[in-house]
Amino acid sequence: MKPRVLGMILAGGQGSRLSPLTLRRSKPAVPFGSKYRIIDFAINNFINSGLFSIYVLTQYKAQSLTEHIQRGWRFGTFLSDYFITLVPAQMYRFEELGPVWYRGTADAVYQNIHLIDNHDAEYVAIFSGDHIYKMNVEHMLQQHIDTRADITIAAYPMPQAQAHQFGIMHIDSQWKVTDFLEKPKNPPSIPGQEGVSLTSMGNYIFSRRALEELLDTNMSGGEEGFDFGKDVIPRALADGYSVQAYDFHKNPIPGQDHPNTYWRDVGTLDAYFDANMDLISVNPEFDIYNAAWPLRTSSEFSPPAKFVHESDGRRGQAFNSIMAGGAIISGGTVRDSVLARAVHAHSYSLVENCVLFDNVHIGRNSQVKRTIIDKDVIVPPNTRIGYDLDEDRARGFTVTENGVVVVPKAYTF
Repeated sequence: MKPRVLGMILAGGQGSRLSPLTLRRSKPAVPFGSKYRIIDFAINNFINSGLFSIYVLTQYKAQSLTEHIQRGWRFGTFLSDYFITLVPAQMYRFEELGPVWYRGTADAVYQNIHLIDNHDAEYVAIFSGDHIYKMNVEHMLQQHIDTRADITIAAYPMPQAQAHQFGIMHIDSQWKVTDFLEKPKNPPSIPGQEGVSLTSMGNYIFSRRALEELLDTNMSGGEEGFDFGKDVIPRALADGYSVQAYDFHKNPIPGQDHPNTYWRDVGTLDAYFDANMDLISVNPEFDIYNAAWPLRTSSEFSPPAKFVHESDGRRGQAFNSIMAGGAIISGGTVRDSVLARAVHAHSYSLVENCVLFDNVHIGRNSQVKRTIIDKDVIVPPNTRIGYDLDEDRARGFTVTENGVVVVPKAYTF
């Protein structure tokens, strides 16, 4: 008999470093890769792994995410254990904690621990909802069961110079975690792999008993103890719980013949832009066309993409790009870009190295490069964006460290 596993996706992230894309939506609700939302990848990982009992815990600016889940992620009603249910912050433990929202990743689960009891779960998979990757969760669960661990942490080997931004694990030769350091200035290396540190992906599998005991212990502290990485995992190690690291690079993905090494924390605008650009190469490391690992999202009944006009200087064309339904390239040129639904590139326009959200119109003779444009923006004719960054800043646009321009939602020129 298969074990009873409950999936919980932490989707309450504010995503302040992704502003202005998160001015009106939470980080997991930010569009990505032409037709998806960031949250879709965590949900697909669970479903493709045969895990169909899923709670999505929301908090900040959740309306866009709520509509997306309700519109596109529903099972039928015949099987009670097949569900994707939104769980907004609702002060469920008001009598105990008072009027507090989720105070951290662990507290979000603690305030909803009744859901684990209701499901009578043996294991709880608690995953972040704001990263881009594929992961066979069943393979990680099997290691958790085989090693009889109380906690298993998905681990990503990373160059030591970059690892200070993440939680870092000390491990022994059997990948048992001996210490956990939250964002250390000098991350330790993996034994036998100089220059490489083992970072936490923020994805955990807990045995139910250990989870309930640790949350009860940590939440009684009053002013701290509310995060898994900062508080719960170090406490578990100190109290003698068995904590295992799971090597993400050994995670097998059906239909993929190369090691599973792609994981992106799209927490900044530059990281988000680069992750979108990863999709358009000839042989992308992150393949969204793998039929054995389908990437589902909400259905939008949009018409096909269309290319019109074919004459010298006025030809609807696109190169090294992806685009969703309803996009119309009407005598313009699109190159090395990611276009969402109903984008319209008018005659003689040029779009290069851009990420355009739903219903963006690029006016006649306009030129746009290295720019992210949020939805419902109409760029007037003869406009240039991304060529003079001082001028872009003067318009009120965000310009990143790497020179990517970001135009906010519904901006009016």
